[in-house]
Amino acid sequence: QVQLVESGGGLVQAGGSLRLSCAASGSGFRLNAMGWYRQAPGNQRELVARMIIGYSTEYADSVKGRFTISSDNAKNTVYLQMNSLKPEDSAVYYCKGERFYSDLHGPRIEYWGQGTQVTVSS
Repeated sequence: QVQLVESGGGLVQAGGSLRLSCAASGSGFRLNAMGWYRQAPGNQRELVARMIIGYSTEYADSVKGRFTISSDNAKNTVYLQMNSLKPEDSAVYYCKGERFYSDLHGPRIEYWGQGTQVTVSS
């Protein structure tokens, strides 16, 4: 059982920055991937950034060059540094953790945090 807790959301003016954190706890099994997703009212949840720890990262086209995902494996924590924020970035941001059974192409278990609100004003 893994619990993910996000923090760092809030209200920021367009062009500003926020740093989100997601701390994982409650499991002795290591997470192999962690990522950030967001969901605005009326929209589907979408990928923002995802990291297969130690191997690769991916970003949504809309955030490339502005957002950076990173992790501190010793702390079981993933971060999302968000710069040059736009009103379109406003959403609830969710942290996701993944544990692979074998490799990244195989089955896995997914865990979700409760979300943290990010609001970017014009």
